[in-house]
Amino acid sequence: MAEMLEESGGIESTTVGVYRTAATVKGGRRFSFSSLVVVGDRHGRVGLGYGKANQVPLAIEKAQKQAKRDMHVYPLQGRTLPHEVEGKFGACRVRLLPASPGTGVIAGAAVRAVLEMLGVQDCLTKSFGSNNPKNLCKAVFDGLGGLRSKDDTMRLRGVELGETMVEESIRRGNSFSGGSESASAAQDEAVEEVSKEESSS
Repeated sequence: MAEMLEESGGIESTTVGVYRTAATVKGGRRFSFSSLVVVGDRHGRVGLGYGKANQVPLAIEKAQKQAKRDMHVYPLQGRTLPHEVEGKFGACRVRLLPASPGTGVIAGAAVRAVLEMLGVQDCLTKSFGSNNPKNLCKAVFDGLGGLRSKDDTMRLRGVELGETMVEESIRRGNSFSGGSESASAAQDEAVEEVSKEESSS
């Protein structure tokens, strides 16, 4: 569950995982904890942090501070990504695909945490290889680093681009949702008229 860190900046934090390690010493076993945290504002800024401490709250606090320091801005296309990207880290590979409105975030817990803190609401994902949460998150950030907005692409290539496949998908999804909303509104009006006629008779 997301936790609000800064009310003014709208920065939220979600804990991906808390891990415990034990070291055997002369007096017995000494435990330490580490935490993996994702921080974002749900408007294109997100960061990843990893902290260690002898207590869980301190580990989470350290991870949150590191994540806030490492926040970066990534381009979005409405509620989804501008184009398909793939990220790699270690033995883990993650593919991120844009989706039409209403799809939702189809991803595992670690990948979902990063995308939701970024502000993505419609996205398809597929992971290959290792399912380690740390590697998955870092692979997602590697993929996000390759995102380019339409304006950036036009400026780099020096050409004018027409409507992209993602923009077309968003337009069709919005028109479909708008049509369904108008149809449901018309149906509600018809039901209301019938009820009025029955009450008057």
